[in-house]
Amino acid sequence: MNWKSALIIFVRKPVLGKVKTRLATSVGDENALLVYRHLLAHTKSITQELAINKFVFYADEIDNNDLWNGYEKHLQSGNDLGERMKNAFKLLLKEGFKKIIIIGSDCLEMDSNLLNNAFKELEKTDVVVGPAIDGGYYLLGMKNDHSFLFDIRNWSTDTVYADTINLVNANKLSFIALTKLNDVDTVDDLPA
Repeated sequence: MNWKSALIIFVRKPVLGKVKTRLATSVGDENALLVYRHLLAHTKSITQELAINKFVFYADEIDNNDLWNGYEKHLQSGNDLGERMKNAFKLLLKEGFKKIIIIGSDCLEMDSNLLNNAFKELEKTDVVVGPAIDGGYYLLGMKNDHSFLFDIRNWSTDTVYADTINLVNANKLSFIALTKLNDVDTVDDLPA
């Protein structure tokens, strides 16, 4: 096991009416919850065999009766998504991890090979980013504290990836962009 590498997974407790709210406007709360449970199961299936440390950060409350056995659980802290991601990275950097990647649980196209490749790419670059088709990103990895990458004003917009790359370039960091993938946020994002 690579004890110096860590994967952060940001999740929400799967509660009716509290998850996939943009999707729920089209398919209803119950179907949105079913989709979210499927996304969580997919994320678990592609991460469980990775030979790294795995951390699940809950947005609202930690669910001790969940599917994340063997994953260390934490509560996200911060006022917005950027601050919550920044704090998660800072926590693990302080614990001595040398390569850290964060993902959400919204990407059905992601697989374990992509995650393993992202960790390998971090050996030769400062930052690894997985751009999402909607203009955000599904993965961000780094080896050092580049907290400024989370100082984006408008999260959940179609400029998050571009804003992140602008910050990378402005701070003269090297980066590798992975394959562009689709996040599931709306009914249009659902696979057939």
